[in-house]
Amino acid sequence: HRSTSNIMGQTLSLAAVYCCCSAGASLCNSCFGTTATGTTGRKRSVLLLGLVIAFSLWFQYSVGPGIVSQSGWVWKTYRAIPGTGKLVYHAWYDSCAQYDGNNEDGDGGEGLHSEALLEQCAGNAGVLRPTFLATFYFLANAIATRIVPSLNREAWPAKYTIFFFGLLVSMFVPNNPLFSGIYLWLARLGAGIFVVMQQVILIDVAYNWNDSWVEKANEADRLSYGSGTGWLHAIVGVCVAFYSSCAVAIGLLYTHFADCPGNTWVITLTLIAVIGLTALQLAGTEGSLLTSSIISLYSVYLCFSIVSKNPRGECNPRLGKNDVWGITIGLLLTIVSLIWTGWSWSAEARLDVNAVQAAKSVGPASANGNDNGENLNLDVPFLNGEEAGTSGLVTERGSNGEDGTDSASLTNVWKLNIVMALISCYVAMILTGWGTVDGLDENHNAANPTVGRWNMAILGLSQWLAIGLYAWTLVAPRVFPDRDFS
Repeated sequence: HRSTSNIMGQTLSLAAVYCCCSAGASLCNSCFGTTATGTTGRKRSVLLLGLVIAFSLWFQYSVGPGIVSQSGWVWKTYRAIPGTGKLVYHAWYDSCAQYDGNNEDGDGGEGLHSEALLEQCAGNAGVLRPTFLATFYFLANAIATRIVPSLNREAWPAKYTIFFFGLLVSMFVPNNPLFSGIYLWLARLGAGIFVVMQQVILIDVAYNWNDSWVEKANEADRLSYGSGTGWLHAIVGVCVAFYSSCAVAIGLLYTHFADCPGNTWVITLTLIAVIGLTALQLAGTEGSLLTSSIISLYSVYLCFSIVSKNPRGECNPRLGKNDVWGITIGLLLTIVSLIWTGWSWSAEARLDVNAVQAAKSVGPASANGNDNGENLNLDVPFLNGEEAGTSGLVTERGSNGEDGTDSASLTNVWKLNIVMALISCYVAMILTGWGTVDGLDENHNAANPTVGRWNMAILGLSQWLAIGLYAWTLVAPRVFPDRDFS
């Protein structure tokens, strides 16, 4: 009886484990995508980015400071392993020794100030480790998927395993020259490219939004005269909503963030820019009011981002308290916002050049099937014989054995990996204040991981880059009337 009971217990246990594993696998497939035909692996790429962000914050505020101060369970674990404690300590401490006031060669001051600088240096080095691995992985994957696109959705358990193994090995690699030297400058370059790319794509999307709705209105009028007014009314409605949002947001910014002259200047300059861009657009035939309203609302959003990154408590009412709840909320908001950045900017519509171009509708063919050229869309390139479209179900396979629909879905996966590599660099810079260790940002802590003067400056640069680029699209056709800027 006892053996029978044991066998039944083991059987039930195995069945329960099997059910849990099956349910977990189904949940992962539902949440993080599958390897089925037509998928790209984007969800798993963003999941990896999420893990990178989580490990970066953990390394920044727990692991790195704990190692250089020789405290915390991570340091105690490594110290308990013979020969590893000293190796890990010097890998993290040596490049930050200059900030240690107790060190003969240190110039970080004395007391709590030098301790804070030392921990900040080690924390920054902690951020650079996972983000370096992510950048290297996505760049290598971009090269691989350029040759074999389907690799982006395959072997993800092995990819995650390699990432965790690399993270473990990186603990023993000295900060300099790889992380705090070479990669820091590469990350600054990559993050700068991403910032510029954001503004260019946003302006293009703003123009395309207006062009698409105007073209839909024209198409509706061709089918039934007067039926396109709905789209035009929608354009006007969106413009009113966006400009109203700008006015309300600027009023709230003056109410809550205008206690410091610096914040007041940022808000006032943003207001002037919104008025100036709108007036410049209305004074000519270039651009559209919808495009101007989108850029204006984006400028106001960046204005809020700038003042909300102010590290001075008297200037920023949104600073979280450095307690358990404040740290938890601050870290969660940071993780969610950065993951959303990776998810939104890796969308296929952002990566496809054709999708970024204005969508031009082609009018319907005449009833007798003859096309007299009136509906010819010159924006659509001619197709050669190999690229000619087919009707009905596509049953042929490409030269590599993949379905046509599968090949189409995987066209831009290498671009996805390039963008994810740039976002990894951007994450590294946002969390480390662009790699600075100065101790000036007194409220840069786990409750406020992204506040800091450098982040304010880069956001300000992004704002005025977007404003300047859009203003140039309005002015350039007037300055050079003989050139085609369409």
